[in-house]
Amino acid sequence: MFAKDTIQYKTPEQFAKMRVAGLVVADVHAAMREAVAPGVSTKELDDIAEERIRAGGGEPSFLGYDIGLGPYPASICSSVNDQVVHAIPSTDQVLREGDLISIDVGAVVDGWHGDAAITLPVGEVSAEASALVSACEDSLWAGIAAMATAKRLGDVSHAIQRSIQSHDRRYGIVMGFGGHGIGTEMHQDPHVLNYGRAGKGPKMKPGMALAIEPMITLGEPDTTDDEDGWTVYTADGSLAAHVEHSVALYDDGVWVLTAPDGGAERLDASLLTRHVR
Repeated sequence: MFAKDTIQYKTPEQFAKMRVAGLVVADVHAAMREAVAPGVSTKELDDIAEERIRAGGGEPSFLGYDIGLGPYPASICSSVNDQVVHAIPSTDQVLREGDLISIDVGAVVDGWHGDAAITLPVGEVSAEASALVSACEDSLWAGIAAMATAKRLGDVSHAIQRSIQSHDRRYGIVMGFGGHGIGTEMHQDPHVLNYGRAGKGPKMKPGMALAIEPMITLGEPDTTDDEDGWTVYTADGSLAAHVEHSVALYDDGVWVLTAPDGGAERLDASLLTRHVR
């Protein structure tokens, strides 16, 4: 249960500041789409990302972030194949044809955070890998669409789960991990699970900002932690996909802060706030 004062509600002016950070994140993702290729190390991707964040007037949210494991040493998380989330970039991890890589990026500008993730193919990937990514992306947008009209947070979680389960293939929904509130801190209440019952959880109110981030696998949902304390793997070695956007909730719709078009391509126009059209 979340007390009312644990969720940070933003004004439209504050959402506009978050949008600046969100566009920095979107720019990094655009750079990652260009840079990801066989033979590129994840450390090279991290170097590009940090340069783009700073060039955009931001600072990397992840660099130095500490959850009791010591400061995180990079500007992105670069999770390859069976790495679900939080993998640390390395010169030793070189991308190969057929890999999948999830790139999670956070940036802070003027005290406000943006956070988003993409999963990209490295060269040509298998049909099942491509379908996994599409299913994960579909569930993200299902959750975002639900956020525009949801009464309770569980409506968003349930929409994500229902989308994942609508596919013929049985995908594993990673348990325990999920999205979160975002604003003047990268991680805030509420925690946003990728499964759950509609009608449950905190009330959805204008001013909320959520980072919605589904994580699914080609196998079972169980995970295991690496000895580095950060990297999360699928327990059965199956491929994983992870995508994320930061989304603002207005009284008349949503604004996808980390999408260059605000979500217009993937959402019905009726779900988008009139304030930012």
